[in-house]
Amino acid sequence: MAAEPPSSLSYRTTGSTCLHPLSELLGIPLDQVNFVACQLFALFAAFWFRVYLSPGKTSPDVRHAFATMFGIYFVIFCFGWYSIHLFVLVLMCYGIMVTANVSSIHRYSFFVAMAYLTLCHVSRIYIFHYGILTTDFSGPLMIVTQKITTLAFQVHDGLGRRAEDLSAEQHRLAVKVKPSFLEYLSYLLNFMSVIAGPCNNFKDYIAFIEGRHIHTKLLEVNWKQRGFHSLPEPSPTRAVIRKLCMTLVSLLLFLTLTKSFPITCLTDDWFVHKANFLTRLCYLYIVMQASKPKYYFAWTLADAVNNAAGFGFSGVDKDGNFCWDLLSNLNIWKIETATSFKMYLENWNIQTATWLKRVCYERVPWYPTVLTFILSALWHGVYPGYYFTFLTGILVTVAARTVRNNFRHYFRSSKALQVAYDVVTWAVTQLAVSYTVAPFVMLAVEPTISLYKSMYFYLHIISLLIILFLPIKPHAHIQRQPQTPNSVNKKKKD
Repeated sequence: MAAEPPSSLSYRTTGSTCLHPLSELLGIPLDQVNFVACQLFALFAAFWFRVYLSPGKTSPDVRHAFATMFGIYFVIFCFGWYSIHLFVLVLMCYGIMVTANVSSIHRYSFFVAMAYLTLCHVSRIYIFHYGILTTDFSGPLMIVTQKITTLAFQVHDGLGRRAEDLSAEQHRLAVKVKPSFLEYLSYLLNFMSVIAGPCNNFKDYIAFIEGRHIHTKLLEVNWKQRGFHSLPEPSPTRAVIRKLCMTLVSLLLFLTLTKSFPITCLTDDWFVHKANFLTRLCYLYIVMQASKPKYYFAWTLADAVNNAAGFGFSGVDKDGNFCWDLLSNLNIWKIETATSFKMYLENWNIQTATWLKRVCYERVPWYPTVLTFILSALWHGVYPGYYFTFLTGILVTVAARTVRNNFRHYFRSSKALQVAYDVVTWAVTQLAVSYTVAPFVMLAVEPTISLYKSMYFYLHIISLLIILFLPIKPHAHIQRQPQTPNSVNKKKKD
């Protein structure tokens, strides 16, 4: 479902206290101030990196070194001694990368990274009783875990599997040479993404460092057919400005709307015992809408930082405009206008959803949807609210798919029916998402049960009735594995 933005607007303490006076003046927790200051510094560093350390002026090794050193400094600045967990995990997994057999490198890397992440989640929350009031160093750890496992699977695809057994995407992203230690550190700890992400592909990152990133993407879209007479040099400036404007709007909404409708409203006596059902339904939607700006802020700013460094170019759209959305983590317009649970999830935390698809959904032989939700829950952490959300999400996903497969075709006969269908499904989707993700934000068991009891568990009941009484028709989907005899035989091995 949704990941708490790493180092987002939700922390309370940190390793660095140099901005403490500003924190007191603004009445904002110190970690929030540190995070914003760190990301703004990263933004200026990204512009400097693109201009003064461009591939034409310096070597890839120098670019790797500076990106890594800045990243390490930012982590220590934000998290103090907690950052040692990040460095320990990186070093352990590089040892696996160097020593493990390519046929098993993905399994070992995945197990070690997820086990260490889970151990940190458990120890931080339960063993040391830090709860939600401590420095949450798990954010960067979650991002690094994604990158470690992504690279391990791509190395396995490139060196441990035959080309004919790979899907087109796996073949395109396969890494055929193990990275050097500097490349490994740079990919995992670079300053553009170490604090707030997003996860990206190793080949894309290396192409960016070596100066091949933009040209490679232009060649993929055949730039001559797009009307360009010579190879263009797209500038990210316009994209960065647009994303910074969205970041500013999101920050203002966080400081106003989010403060006016905190998640604690859902446990008030008025909401639980006095408001009628329709009022609760609408109020839940408003509160959950108010919880979004911090995600919009953190992820859009992270995207802008990468773009400012010259990373994130994805090609040319149908109108001939340059696109800088390769690393975008959300599409706000599509989220707010989503007419299906699936459409909502596809545009929320995009890079995490892509990671889940590439390391789990496309590779497991049984129950891909269920196992993907379970992995997502484990990756997010051990708060009970996460598991309420993901278990409910499985139920709602299956029910929504069943309804869509049984009824959507009846509304395609006319424009009016299609519009009516879109309006109804939009409203249902937004209310269903609010109901499903509320425990994710509430975290604990007691407020979650209190909320669902006050809502009469209505979505759970409706979803179960749909699954029990409506036929689950086959639906068209993209094959998760290339259809070759070898891929079918070897599916379990991967």
